[in-house]
Amino acid sequence: MPRRSLTRLYKDEFSNYSLAKFQQDLLAGLTVAAVALPLALAFGVASGATAAAGLVTAILAGVLIGALGGAPYQISGPTGAMSAVLIVLVQRYGLEGIWVAGLLSGFLLLIIGIMRLGRFIAFIPSAVISGFTSGIALIIFIGQIDNFLGVKTEAAETAALKFIGYFKGGFIPDWQSIVIGSVVILTMLLMPAKWSAKFPSSLLGLILATLLSSTLNWSAQVIGDIPQTLILHDRLSLGNVPWANLSDFIAPTLTITALGAVESLLCGAVGSNMTGVRMQANQELIAQGIGNMVIPFFGGVPATAAIARSSVGIKSGGQTRMVSIIHAIGLLLSMFLLTPLMEQIPLAALAGVLMVTAARMSEWDSIKFIFGKFFKTDMIAFTVTMLATVVLDLTQAIMIGTFLAGAVFLNKIASIDIAVQDVDIERLKQRGIETEGKCNHVRVAFLTGPLFFAATGQFNEAFANLGDTHALILSMRGVSLVDTAGVEALHKLHEKLHKQGGTLMFAGIHDNAKQMLERGGLVQTVGEENFFWSSDQAIVEAERRGCQFCGKV
Repeated sequence: MPRRSLTRLYKDEFSNYSLAKFQQDLLAGLTVAAVALPLALAFGVASGATAAAGLVTAILAGVLIGALGGAPYQISGPTGAMSAVLIVLVQRYGLEGIWVAGLLSGFLLLIIGIMRLGRFIAFIPSAVISGFTSGIALIIFIGQIDNFLGVKTEAAETAALKFIGYFKGGFIPDWQSIVIGSVVILTMLLMPAKWSAKFPSSLLGLILATLLSSTLNWSAQVIGDIPQTLILHDRLSLGNVPWANLSDFIAPTLTITALGAVESLLCGAVGSNMTGVRMQANQELIAQGIGNMVIPFFGGVPATAAIARSSVGIKSGGQTRMVSIIHAIGLLLSMFLLTPLMEQIPLAALAGVLMVTAARMSEWDSIKFIFGKFFKTDMIAFTVTMLATVVLDLTQAIMIGTFLAGAVFLNKIASIDIAVQDVDIERLKQRGIETEGKCNHVRVAFLTGPLFFAATGQFNEAFANLGDTHALILSMRGVSLVDTAGVEALHKLHEKLHKQGGTLMFAGIHDNAKQMLERGGLVQTVGEENFFWSSDQAIVEAERRGCQFCGKV
């Protein structure tokens, strides 16, 4: 895919822009704003910050990241996955922890994008991503049980310990909060999809729950004050950055960076499948980096691309990145026009929104496919990652998932197929290939797969017994990669053949693999004359040299 600058992306999007397209963007943007409003409020609270912080994040991300992003359909803001990470940070470091880690992760994302390393994020196996997503969904769900029940239980280091704590008792659920949360859950679950497409079920649920609580004068805890400003009182400033303790934020910064990159690129993949428009991954990471470096100074929380909101924008007919900007303007207007109403939303109602959102976050189709087809490796990767996410610290889960991803990847590519065949002279003649037929000690080995450190054991084993082989032709058309361990293994094979008076020949080797052999000195050692375009050419030459190899006619 050719690299395209932001200027070129704008040119492609807006070259034929018209009033009709703007009207489509306007409708789609307002629709996304209606969906994003309850989610922004809920994820702000779920992050350990405030509803206002979530709203500010959605507005700034919609403008900044939307304007600089790598695709016209990306909508960014606070997300459930990110909130699960941030709530742990708040418990340990307070709001400053969110801001500092968000700033640092933004800087890392910017560097990754500038260095054009975005494609490496896609190397994480889908089973690991699904396990991590499902684990985060559980964390979000468990984290909202307090608000749903209207209680305040003791904090815990992990979601698993928090969940176990509910079975110890010591609290009395508030039935009013339970009713309020249930109204939202039932509305979101029972409302027909075609109605939700016209009016978001989450927004309707919040309206119904708030009206119920206000009308009956219930005492359920509400959101409270929402400042009508984009610059919150509690925000990051250069003066309160803990410069001396920045090392404490390395692990959470890496976690937020990895999560933000993966979620944004996954969202881009979904959007690309829906629209046919390819996202420029590195430009998207640059936009995410810049956005997350700016947002903390306004009091917001780290943002990333949101699949649900982006999908709504696409399905609503959005044409360009104006959808993201219009959605942000819609949220900004709601901050000034709807604040008195939003301040009365019960926390139990937001809990209901988050619980349903968490249940829908899990990639059920992918899970059904993995377990339905009984892919054992993927089943283990999914289960281990999900349990690690819930039971351990999220930073540790990221490390385990990354290690597991590498292990799964190596396990799948470490196998190299080697088929060794004796040369059948009569069959060659039938194919019209003339040989002198002087030597019956020529063999061809067809290699398929990468020849690297994890495959050299299998390679050495295949050629442990060369017997009376005097000319061994390695057909390497199926070998796309050779590393230093592979070069070393080839050197040893050449030495082994050389000692018994034979030689090693190569056929169909890729340019990049041959360059690696040149750097390792093997081309010079074996000789350029022993490299051929095809195995047939190598066989003819080996037969011609027959007497020189084995002294037999």
